[in-house]
Amino acid sequence: MLKISWSPLYEYPLPEGHRFPMEKYSLIPEQLLYEGSISESNLYTPGLLSEEVLLLTHTKTYWNKLKQGQLSKKEIRKTGFPFSPLLVERGRTIAQGTIENSLYAMANGVAINGAGGTHHAFTDRGEGFCLINDIAIAANYLLNKGLISKALVVDLDVHQGNGTAEIFQGNNAVYTFSMHCEANYPLKKEQSDLDISLPIACNDESYLEELYNILPRLIDNEEPDIIFYLSGVDVLATDKLGKLALSKEACKRRDAFVLEECKKNNIPVSVSLGGGYSHHIRDIIEAHCNTFRMAQEIFF
Repeated sequence: MLKISWSPLYEYPLPEGHRFPMEKYSLIPEQLLYEGSISESNLYTPGLLSEEVLLLTHTKTYWNKLKQGQLSKKEIRKTGFPFSPLLVERGRTIAQGTIENSLYAMANGVAINGAGGTHHAFTDRGEGFCLINDIAIAANYLLNKGLISKALVVDLDVHQGNGTAEIFQGNNAVYTFSMHCEANYPLKKEQSDLDISLPIACNDESYLEELYNILPRLIDNEEPDIIFYLSGVDVLATDKLGKLALSKEACKRRDAFVLEECKKNNIPVSVSLGGGYSHHIRDIIEAHCNTFRMAQEIFF
């Protein structure tokens, strides 16, 4: 059965007019339930990430700032969200969801976080709508528990996974692969193990050809025990914050290819949603829902 982590905390209340579409986190499961792609039994509520596990990835100084609400105005501005203790609780819940999803994936082949993909969170700071790095935390948890010896991060959000790259620089147990738009946030890129920078307005054929050539080779070379897939839909031509030109069909084909490669190679895959900021919420929901539909179709 496809397990999907979801919590009411995912839809964090933001001031009116904020550009982050928080409503997508409730609309996605509603749509999937309405159309019958999933049932209530697919959904579960994750627990709350412990401090001990969080500190495997983030510095104690940074965690104390979050816990005590002591981020500076500049640090808060960098995150893009107004700060509150509820926002920290949300981040911890999302990260715990990715941990629990990774365990479900190891048992069932695949699991999906109904949020997550917070790849702009560094060891010591948050940026770009990201406070706590859920994929890095899950990878470090599995490594610390001795459940895996190698993880592969496949980050296909339109923005480079700079926080994830920084966290795992020099760590041979986690291979970071980011395929993103070259002329987009973040202005200063970190160095992943493999960065593929795509030109502005990269189209369906060029994007998919690049992915089709790279991913099988990475899997063969790295032989990961698990893949963490960041399936951001901000690669769409309709996205306000992305600069690529993919159609929803190409985005769906991208998801299908990643998931099929994981299944073919018998590698569990834990999926985190990542970004999506199209002008019309229906475009965001449809593209994200395709990720769930493909996982259900390919694995179950």
